[in-house]
Amino acid sequence: MEPQNCRLCPRECGVDRNLHRGFCGAPSVARIAKADLHLWEEPCIWSPPGSGAVFFSGCQLQCVFCQNYEISSRICGKAFSVEELTALFLFLQNEKKACNLNLVSPTPYLPSIVPALEKAKIRGLQIPVVFNSGGYEKKETLEKLMGLVEVYLPDFKFCNPDLSRKYAAAPDYFSVARSAIREMQRQTGNPRWENGALKKGVIVRHLVLPGESRDSLDVLNALFEDFGRDGVILSLMSQYFPTHRAAEFPALSRKITRLEYQKVVRHAENLGFKTIYTQGFASASAEYVPDFDWKSEKE
Repeated sequence: MEPQNCRLCPRECGVDRNLHRGFCGAPSVARIAKADLHLWEEPCIWSPPGSGAVFFSGCQLQCVFCQNYEISSRICGKAFSVEELTALFLFLQNEKKACNLNLVSPTPYLPSIVPALEKAKIRGLQIPVVFNSGGYEKKETLEKLMGLVEVYLPDFKFCNPDLSRKYAAAPDYFSVARSAIREMQRQTGNPRWENGALKKGVIVRHLVLPGESRDSLDVLNALFEDFGRDGVILSLMSQYFPTHRAAEFPALSRKITRLEYQKVVRHAENLGFKTIYTQGFASASAEYVPDFDWKSEKE
């Protein structure tokens, strides 16, 4: 797993990231835009004082409606070596008292993250590691994380290839994400709980988009077909608001309606998912986007 001839993600750009950049824009050295306690996660992976979130810059999807576009669409933040990553992970556990280590959009930097996690676990990292991604992952890459990740937190964004082509330049998104989530669940098994906290398992997030509730229902149908009522935890998100490049697409120019969201929630309930998290509509606001305090540190 090296940044040279990079094929970490399904785009398989094949570039040497010491010299050039692929679709994600990431260099060979990990860049972090923020690392601190984070308050807005699903209840089963959040407890005081918060989740130890590490926000990496760059992303292999580049969704046109990305709420974290300040760091996903450009490379910014501080550079971290493997040893510095190891120290950061342990700092979040030991000094910040984080309830978990939440790696956000980590895939481009797995050549550094994997050895850092291995070293951190040897040195006493005990809190659950959360792999928080857009779901567009290669099964072969995820296999390298076996035994290092306790909780997978993927998005499952699209079913219709026309939507994923238009909004994320990834017409193969559905088949790729479906395979990736199957691999994630293979590694963790069904959700395992301890005193109301998730210790191991998969939480699948789905962001309901304006005018696309039919696609949301298709995503839920596929999840239920693959995992049944209790193989994964479902998190249905109502927090969409027009941002980044959404103005270029008329269909994305508004927030979702309560009717659209309720239709998706009811379908999940009717299918029989055991654990479903829902959101209030106040979450559809830029005020819940983290302040990326290292974003001004550009390359």
